Amino acid sequence: MAGRGGLLMLENFIGGKFLPCSSYLDSYDPSTGEVYCHVPNSGKEEVEAAVEAARAAFPGWSSRSPQERSQVLQRLADLLEQSLEELAQAESKDQGKTITLARTMDIPRAVHNFRFFASSILHHTSECTQMDHLGCLHYTVRAPVGIAALISPWNLPLYLLTWKIAPAIAAGNTVIAKPSELTSVTAWMMCRLLEKAGVPPGVVNIVFGTGPRVGEALVSHPEVPLISFTGSQPTAERITQLSAPHCKKLSLELGGKNPAVIFEDANLAECIPTTVRSSFANQGEICLCTSRIFVQRSIYSEFLKRFVEAARMWKVGIPSDPSADMGALISKAHLEKVRSYIKKARMEGAQILCGEGVDKLNLPPRNQAGYFMLPTVITDVKDESCCMKEEIFGPVTCVVPFDSEEEVIQRANNVKYGLAATVWSGNVGRVHRVAKKLQSGLVWTNCWLIRELNLPFGGMKSSGVGREGAKDSYEFFTEVKTITVKH
Repeated sequence: MAGRGGLLMLENFIGGKFLPCSSYLDSYDPSTGEVYCHVPNSGKEEVEAAVEAARAAFPGWSSRSPQERSQVLQRLADLLEQSLEELAQAESKDQGKTITLARTMDIPRAVHNFRFFASSILHHTSECTQMDHLGCLHYTVRAPVGIAALISPWNLPLYLLTWKIAPAIAAGNTVIAKPSELTSVTAWMMCRLLEKAGVPPGVVNIVFGTGPRVGEALVSHPEVPLISFTGSQPTAERITQLSAPHCKKLSLELGGKNPAVIFEDANLAECIPTTVRSSFANQGEICLCTSRIFVQRSIYSEFLKRFVEAARMWKVGIPSDPSADMGALISKAHLEKVRSYIKKARMEGAQILCGEGVDKLNLPPRNQAGYFMLPTVITDVKDESCCMKEEIFGPVTCVVPFDSEEEVIQRANNVKYGLAATVWSGNVGRVHRVAKKLQSGLVWTNCWLIRELNLPFGGMKSSGVGREGAKDSYEFFTEVKTITVKH
């Protein structure tokens, strides 16, 4: 709906109805720096209304058969697919990502999330054991947990929101979702399709607003037993503190400081374009992006020369430009944070080979105030530097040499994160050996971001708690019960 000054004004979606809010937040177009949308600044009152709606909807929805719930998810997937272009344009404008990425990755993956869990919910089996000598039969059943709080981030807005909603409702839960206040538009657009898909009122509720107001009210609510969160480690710590008194189930998917380990026998013709993509895709705003590149010394100078050339070829442009490889960063504050790491690197004596402060960024006049930044490559940086230790979450990567396999494993593991890693080598034995020793929840070898949704997704150490995937998400969104029958 149109709001002040003709700008888009979003509304909360609670109990199957769009409801206005008493106050609103400004949402900015990252490519221009201008306000283009108003997002509800919700709080405890709206969360309470959503809990009531979710509580009321739970008995009916949870008692439906998996087949019935599956059909609803399939219909929702169809409706999202029919709106693909409209959703892609909205995602690109709202988040700053290129229209190409939104069209080819974000929205198709959101559709696939519903299709995938609509299918997987039909194939879970329970366990049964017999104790004939005691005349007992034991079996397990799984039941939905209740109301699920789903908190999703701003980097892949609809993609990651649907990755939570789909398994939660497939398993029979009702949900209250809080998208990022920076990127709320596609979640609001999806709400318009729920009734048409046959999702009963109250099964999916979306409350817009900030973490301190909506997020805290939601995670500390005594009637919300389960929380799935994707975002930063400090927020996860706060969620853990607030939820601890209620013994809630938690799934926390946090940050990464992901290494690429490139051995001298790597196929550079494949490695270089893939590593440019893994470093700078979506402006480097993906938790799986490569931000530390370790290259064996014998090929270090050749790799660096070719990598910088390829990084310079990446086109930074307005998100609606189909030929752009990279769009705008999410916000002015985030752009300043990313730039601050480049300043720190310079102060430490590191070299900036391309990008920020080295090359000129050409943008149309209307986009001069947008939050754009060139792909930036840093060298001569020590492992102890904050640029090698902290998650920058922007188009910045550090390239450093290494000598031996043992040394690079130790250095790659020498951060608090453990989400993803890539290994480049033609030696199959080495690939398996190194993958086993890297402290990462995911290891890609000679590729990046090829996902198998059946298999576990998640990180080690400060990269989070829990796993997501067909089996893992089902187990998280249900409680197991063992029943013993003596006959």
